[in-house]
Amino acid sequence: MPGWGVERLTVFMIYDVNISDEELVRRALDNPDDFFYLMKRYEGRLLRYIRRISAVPREEAEDILQEAFLKVYRNLNAFDQKLKFSNWIYRIVHNTVINHQRKKKVRAAVWVRLDEKDRQGAARHLDGVAPESGRGDSRFQDEEMRESLDRALLELPEKYREVLVLRYLEDKSYEEISEILKKPGGTVASLIKRAKKRLRKIAPRHGLEDWVNEERYQSRSA
Repeated sequence: MPGWGVERLTVFMIYDVNISDEELVRRALDNPDDFFYLMKRYEGRLLRYIRRISAVPREEAEDILQEAFLKVYRNLNAFDQKLKFSNWIYRIVHNTVINHQRKKKVRAAVWVRLDEKDRQGAARHLDGVAPESGRGDSRFQDEEMRESLDRALLELPEKYREVLVLRYLEDKSYEEISEILKKPGGTVASLIKRAKKRLRKIAPRHGLEDWVNEERYQSRSA
């Protein structure tokens, strides 16, 4: 684009919703340097996703994310462009987290508070990145509510935590969660139902009673 500086073009490529993930994939396959745009588009939301399902410190989460990005890069040729890229990359990141935890043979059980820089970066991504990234429950634009939910989620078993994060924080449909976790749709629905029941029990001590009792949360389906 004549007259565009490198920095402005970079921002355009990352945040323009008219440029689909699949288009960026095609560009990256033609020119490996363009993989940078896919990384920048997804790094914020995937870093938050990793920390929410694993509770690892930021530095460790960044290492996991870099490992996942390397896997994505190496396997980009294998991506079926008829499918949704976001589901594919979430699946790779999810598996990378699981493998990382298995290697450590420990499950983190502490909540890691996001620092101010993290929160500002997260907000920028939520506001500006491709359509599927900004559709999450608007209640969690409230910082205190997000932090309360993060603490509550870390009290749940991982199998419940990950489906709630995908459904209510990443705003994935039941079908998308099924694809990401490679679980049958019926299993996903059952996990979400049980997870919501468990979250409802601990909601009062985290100040989440209003949210778990909202009709949208109670009745939301695929």
